[in-house]
Amino acid sequence: MSKPTDQILLVPGETGWEIWTSQAEAAFTLHSASSSSRASELIGIPSGDILMFFPVKAITAIPMKVTSEDDSLFPELAVMHAERLGMRPDPMAGQLTDTFVIARQGDTTALLSVHLRPPVEGDLPLRGPKEFDISARAFPVQGDCLAVWKEFGRWVFCLFHQGKPVYCQATSTSAAAPDESLVREIRLAIIQLSLQDIDLTPTHVVLWTQAENHSPGALAGAFNAPVEVSPRPAPVLPEPRSKLLPADVRAARRVALRRRNIILSAAAVAIAYLGLIGYFGYSLWKVNTDTALLRKKAQAAAPDAVSYKAHLAKWDELRHAVDLNQSPVDILFRISRCIPPNSSLRLKTAEITASEITLTGEAQQPAAVNQFSLALTKSNDLVGLVWQTPAPSQSTRGWEFVFNAAPPKN
Repeated sequence: MSKPTDQILLVPGETGWEIWTSQAEAAFTLHSASSSSRASELIGIPSGDILMFFPVKAITAIPMKVTSEDDSLFPELAVMHAERLGMRPDPMAGQLTDTFVIARQGDTTALLSVHLRPPVEGDLPLRGPKEFDISARAFPVQGDCLAVWKEFGRWVFCLFHQGKPVYCQATSTSAAAPDESLVREIRLAIIQLSLQDIDLTPTHVVLWTQAENHSPGALAGAFNAPVEVSPRPAPVLPEPRSKLLPADVRAARRVALRRRNIILSAAAVAIAYLGLIGYFGYSLWKVNTDTALLRKKAQAAAPDAVSYKAHLAKWDELRHAVDLNQSPVDILFRISRCIPPNSSLRLKTAEITASEITLTGEAQQPAAVNQFSLALTKSNDLVGLVWQTPAPSQSTRGWEFVFNAAPPKN
C-alpha cells in the first residue's frame, strides 16, 4: 500500500509566510512561520503537494449578480463585467480569474469574481505549487460574518454570506489593534455592496489576532454585532477548488527568444557562407583591381569620415532638444491623450527626465485609473515605454496612483 502524500499549505501570516502540513485527511498543523513576505525566500518546505494561498492584497474581488443558473456561463459573464470596469487580465500570464457561487435565488445567482494580479519575481516559491487559491477561502466561518485579520503587517477583512466569501479587501491600516480607519474602510465596502444590490449585514464579527491583549479595538460596537477575538484557526482545503493557475511566462519567453536567436544566427551564418562562395566564384578575377580602387577611395574619404563622426557626436548631444520623442512637452501631450474622457482622473504632477517618467494623479473611481493604465500601455504614441502601473491606493479624496516608465532610448 502506497504511503499517503503529504499536503503542504503556504498561507500568508501576520508578519510573513506560514507553512502548514497535513497527511491524508488529518487536520493541518503549523510547520514553520517566516518573517518574509516573499514566497521565493521560503526554505525548508517539506515534500508533498503544495497549495499556495495568495494574500488578499494580490487579488481584486468583484461581487456581482447575474440572471443565469448555467455555471458554464459564469466565467464569461465575470470577464465581461470586469472589462466594463477597466480590468483585462493578460491571457499570456495563465489563469488569473475565477468565479465562486455565493447564493442562488430563482434564476438569479450571486457570484464572487476573483482577479489575480500577475505574480512578479519573488511572489512564487522556488518549488512550484500544484494548486493556488486565495487566503479568504482558507479559514472556515459560520453564517453572515465579518472576519478581520492581519496579513504581512496590514489588516485585511472579508465579508461572508452563510460561510461563503462575498468580498475581501486589504486595507492601508497597520495599527496594533483595529482602529477607526479600518472600520471606515469596512463600512465603505458594505455601502458599495449595497449599491450593487448586495445587502450584507454581519450578524457577528471575528477578529483573528496573535496579540496578547486580544482587544477588539474600534470594532467593538461598530457594526451592532458581537465581536469574537481569538487566534486565527488552522487553514482548511476550500471547496470547490480554485482554477487559479498563474504561469511564469517570463521563463517561457526567455527560452523561446533564446531558441529563435539560435535559429536566426545559424541561418545568418549559412547565408553568409553561401554568399562568400558565390562572391569569390564570380569576382575573384577582379579582386586586386577593386581592392586598389577601394583603398584610394578610402584614403580620399578619410578626412570626410572624421568630420562626419564629429558631426554625429555633436548632433547626439542635441538629441534631447531636437528629437520629439525626447521632448517632455510632447511626451506629456501624448500621455494626456490617454486620460479617459469624461472621467474624474487628473494628473497632479508629471516628472519627465531623460531617464524616468513619474506620473502622480488621482481619480474618484478606481475604474478610471485602470482605464488610464491600460491606455498608456496600449497607446501607439507611447511605443517603447515600459510602464510600471501598480494598483491605486484609496485616499480621502478618492483613489491615488503613481505610475513610472522609462523613456525610449535611441
